[in-house]
Amino acid sequence: MSTIKPSSFLISSVSTISGTVSNLNNGLLEYVNPEKPTRDHSSVYYQRFYISSFNLGDQAIQAKFSTPMKIGDGDSVTVSGYRSNTAFQVLAYRNQTQEVTGAENWVILVLVLGALLFLAVAIGLLNSELVSEGAPIPKLFLSGFVLVAIYMAYRTLLIREAIGLLES
Repeated sequence: MSTIKPSSFLISSVSTISGTVSNLNNGLLEYVNPEKPTRDHSSVYYQRFYISSFNLGDQAIQAKFSTPMKIGDGDSVTVSGYRSNTAFQVLAYRNQTQEVTGAENWVILVLVLGALLFLAVAIGLLNSELVSEGAPIPKLFLSGFVLVAIYMAYRTLLIREAIGLLES
């Protein structure tokens, strides 16, 4: 049995789905830095993402985290996230069977710092002489940096809302 609990805070529909895990498939995506020396086998040059695809009731679920999800077939799980074209995308989860919770908390820090950096660059551009003279290129960059900062802040709020839904 799966239940859906929508959020009312954000425009994007963050919601939770609860149910029993079935058809669990775990995979690993590994990206290698193309500038890494070939003789160096350090894991610092790799980015690993663990992808878990499973069903909760009749809902297709997909999760991508930097560490493997702690779930198994038959576990009672609540996931929080949003719907995409292919499956429900998980931002945070709670496994009641194993009494484990998980989310990408480091992503929140990176997004907040990135948003602040992009906003600082935008403010710096706003105070430049080229903007006051009416040159179009700095205005374009200013708009771009502000939009990226807004997106990063929005994504941070989305993840925080997903985590908050699991706690309520």
